[in-house]
Amino acid sequence: MQNMQFIDDENPEELSDEDLSEDVSESLFTAMQTDTGKRMDVFLSERVPDRSRSYIRKLIEEGNVVSGGQKVAKAGLKVKAGQTVNVLLPEPEELKAEPEDIPLDILYEDDDLIVVNKPKGMVVHPAAGHDSGTLVNALLYHCGDSLSGINGILRPGIVHRIDKDTTGSLVAAKNDQAHRSLAEQLRVHSITRRYRAIVLGNLKTDEGTIDAPLARHPVDRKKMAVCQPGRGKEAITHYRVLERFGNYTYIECRLQTGRTHQIRVHMAHIGHPLLGDAVYGPSRCPWDLQGQTLHAMVLGFVHPSTGAYMEFTAPLPGYFEHLLELLRRQRH
Repeated sequence: MQNMQFIDDENPEELSDEDLSEDVSESLFTAMQTDTGKRMDVFLSERVPDRSRSYIRKLIEEGNVVSGGQKVAKAGLKVKAGQTVNVLLPEPEELKAEPEDIPLDILYEDDDLIVVNKPKGMVVHPAAGHDSGTLVNALLYHCGDSLSGINGILRPGIVHRIDKDTTGSLVAAKNDQAHRSLAEQLRVHSITRRYRAIVLGNLKTDEGTIDAPLARHPVDRKKMAVCQPGRGKEAITHYRVLERFGNYTYIECRLQTGRTHQIRVHMAHIGHPLLGDAVYGPSRCPWDLQGQTLHAMVLGFVHPSTGAYMEFTAPLPGYFEHLLELLRRQRH
């Protein structure tokens, strides 16, 4: 069995069983007794991490999943113990991010790095379904060729990310030396990252620490979940209450580690999901919000060249300030 390879292209070419070439990799999976009765798309999404069930269903629809010499016709087909399934995965096509004249809210810039205040709704770098309008497209236009090449042509200069609907401060590197320095600071958790958030419910204590490891959700591979110690990556979030509004609480979160969706998962884990977060919280929200109320307010690090500690504050976005005012009026 060859190593699995994953693609960013959500529209792979239709290939027949006989057309297996260097443009396609093949993965063979055998169902265990515990897999009996599972839907085919569920079974395969568990075997192919980092790919959603919708992506697996697309592979099935396009004839790229074969079992018993026959193309699997339906995503809902029930799996049997001992059944073997071949998945044909087209090799990824290397995409190239193009410069786009998108305004940037720049908090700081020099020859080594640039710190920006990312707006809500902006994806950090191109990916399937988001090949334009990203922060990388904007940085390429603003910085030209002056971005670190360590992360390749799709993520030039990108040292860390924040979610599409999370706003706030983010640093990008303009050269490889700066990139390596910032990446090492992230690795040893020495970078200061303080977020502002509004959560559902009234927190019992004024401050606390959530120490719970995170891993991919066992069913929905697009989500993260708290897991048993030793099975995921260490994740530690410190929080403190700033204001209370009865059914809502305005808090500051300080990241000791930085995992995917860490604050969102941790707060939901203790029963206080972020307001507007339909992924880890209620699907309905009393306000017309675009995703979670989460803002990366403070970012601090040691400058790669000067060695001086620098700290930057991204002001709360307008929608966040407006929401706080509404909550204060309701409280009074």
